[in-house]
Amino acid sequence: MQHSQLAAVAVALAALAVPPGFAAAQPAPTAAGAARFVREAEAELFEAWKNAERANWVQANFITADTEAIAAGALEELLATTARLAKEASKFRGLELPADDARKLRLMTLSLPLAAPADPAKQAELAAITTSMSSEYGRGKYCPEGSAGKCLSLGELEDILAESRDPAKLLEAWAGWHAIAKPIRPQYARFAELANEGARELGFADLGAMWRSGYDMPPDQFAAEMDRLWEQVRPLYESLHCYVRGELSARYGAGVVPADGPIPAHLLGNMWAQSWGNVHDLVMPESARGGGVDVTALLRQRTMTPVDMVKTGEKFFTSLGFESLPETFWSRSLFVKPADRDVVCHASAWNLDWKDDLRIKMCIDVDAEDFSTIHHELGHNFYQRAYNDLSPLFQNGAHDGFHEGIGDTLALSITPAYLARIGLLQTEPKAAGDLDLLMRMALDKVAFLPFGLLVDKWRWQVFSGDVTPAEYNSAWWSLRERYQGVAPPVARTAADFDAGAKYHVPANTPYARYFLAHILQFQFHEALCREAGWTGPLHRCSIYGNAAAGAKLQAMMEMGQSRPWPDAMQAITGERRMDASALLEYFAPLRAWLDERNANRTCGW
Repeated sequence: MQHSQLAAVAVALAALAVPPGFAAAQPAPTAAGAARFVREAEAELFEAWKNAERANWVQANFITADTEAIAAGALEELLATTARLAKEASKFRGLELPADDARKLRLMTLSLPLAAPADPAKQAELAAITTSMSSEYGRGKYCPEGSAGKCLSLGELEDILAESRDPAKLLEAWAGWHAIAKPIRPQYARFAELANEGARELGFADLGAMWRSGYDMPPDQFAAEMDRLWEQVRPLYESLHCYVRGELSARYGAGVVPADGPIPAHLLGNMWAQSWGNVHDLVMPESARGGGVDVTALLRQRTMTPVDMVKTGEKFFTSLGFESLPETFWSRSLFVKPADRDVVCHASAWNLDWKDDLRIKMCIDVDAEDFSTIHHELGHNFYQRAYNDLSPLFQNGAHDGFHEGIGDTLALSITPAYLARIGLLQTEPKAAGDLDLLMRMALDKVAFLPFGLLVDKWRWQVFSGDVTPAEYNSAWWSLRERYQGVAPPVARTAADFDAGAKYHVPANTPYARYFLAHILQFQFHEALCREAGWTGPLHRCSIYGNAAAGAKLQAMMEMGQSRPWPDAMQAITGERRMDASALLEYFAPLRAWLDERNANRTCGW
């Protein structure tokens, strides 16, 4: 998550209205005045961002009442600074300005995920709620009855979802974690009220419209773009869903998994049913296995530690020509869950000084999922360093989907050939087994697509007022059934807040970026493989060690957010539009196999 925790605390500029009589009492605004304002405001915001980011790092790594108060105080200061600067910024509207100054004035408003009202009391309230929700999530645990005080963390509950095949145990773990979000629900309702008030003061209809305005296009056009991309990939997802449901129904019985309805969410191997890789053994027939590689087993056979895994990820980037991470990365990052305190374990990447103070925060397990996640988070860090010579307002991804997609692009190169090259495999499996590899990938990548789409669709409805607090949970599950074809495993009520059991909701991290990243990573992968001279099947390409591909990637990353994202897209792919064709090409052999297996099944739900 690029400057990911800033995403949880940074607040968009508020109160753009000029006080009555102000314009008459001041000299007419000029382009030179705007340039001076941008320079001075950017420097002041930069200091406020760094203070808030450092406070949030401490709060996320040492969750106590004191660190929560410190983080809330830093956020309050940031709110006051941005509100004051916003009033000054409004007087430059309508001026003809140099492109960089005009873009920076726009990014001051649009590049941040939270808008606060101008009222200082409401700013303080919003700061406190934002920090409290994140801490509440980080402290979340499930304490089973009769457990003598033995409580289970999210990581432990996720292990149950991944490994158990007992529906009763799966249900208990699922329900136990989702219960932690109930206390967040009233806070979130007030949070939405305050954030919407701030967004309206900025001239947006609501906070959701503000988010959708951050993609160099009008908000309605962006919503349509999301729907267009979904329609490209929907048939592939529905084919995968149909097949997986049929196999799970055969395993658990039609009484547990109906042959023609939604899949119960607790049976898909993941707390949020957003990726299904952990049920691979239940859905892939023995006769089709063999090409896939059990990366978890390989990592454990080599007795790799979490730090070893991170160093392996770093080596991928350096093989492309990127410089090694600074020594402070290794001394300041969090790699293992501490035994003595609560931390926010959700993986994230940080750059605390917008220069070289790069870090990741993860509670790493030695498994395939975290091995891939490490590449994802390091992608943020190397992106952050690629653009760190730009001025602060340009230090971001071309859009947030780019930032999320870079590390995942490199993770697509974790092929059997790559694993053999770095010594984790003795020999590369033959191409005849590629179907298993593609199934493993699809259970993670394709299964995620509708979830990546619906999280923000839900929030857009909440922020617009189309969904009231009393409807939070029913609307959440309506979208999950419509797009994912999954259903809650037990009856839910308006008192539940199942959306809040997903980190990004209480942390106020926009989620459309992840849907876009799952499209873009294949588009980037195809372009980089082409640059590397690869001519074989896309799913077998690894750009590991290819300097030409690394140079193309570096050139795009160095642009940061200084230009509209289609310019960055063109720099890496030669195209100016997001497109899912590469994803469909990657999974084409699997799609043909799935459709064959589904011939006698009723698909849809």
